[in-house]
Amino acid sequence: MRDLKKTSDKIAYYDYLDTPIGSLLLAGCDSYLRFVSFPEAAKGHAGHTPREPLPAWSQDRSKFTQARRELSEYFAGTRTKFTVPLKLSGTEFQRAVWGALQDVPYGETCSYGHIAHAINNPKSSRAVGGANNANPIPVIVPCHRIIGADKSMTGFGGGIPTKEFLLDLEGRVAGTRLL
Repeated sequence: MRDLKKTSDKIAYYDYLDTPIGSLLLAGCDSYLRFVSFPEAAKGHAGHTPREPLPAWSQDRSKFTQARRELSEYFAGTRTKFTVPLKLSGTEFQRAVWGALQDVPYGETCSYGHIAHAINNPKSSRAVGGANNANPIPVIVPCHRIIGADKSMTGFGGGIPTKEFLLDLEGRVAGTRLL
């Protein structure tokens, strides 16, 4: 959700987490993580701009204890599955895609077409790409694991170098393979 339109009114708190890919903006409410943003726009990627907290949001480090711990463990190579409570705001189609992304195992990749088949909409590869781009919680909802049908690295909101870093991190731990 690169524009925050559907989720910004549900966000009350934010904080930052320093990671090997830069400082991630974490945002959410009392019960859920709702948004993660990369630290800077990917060069040449018009669909993503870094997000600043909105004026109505309050910085509160205590609201993201579990998310901070799990992301830190992920980047340390000791966590392969996230359990932090999430709230994903989007269309029914987007939520279906994001659910399917969460089913792609750590250390594996698949294509947009694979996700389209997984949500029983086999002709929706392009729309899956759009939903992937709109993912409000990258890394945790692993849109970086989706690659082109020809096994090429495709667009990614955090930039191809970040995507490659995440896949390399997972591959070093799990032995990346294509589905």
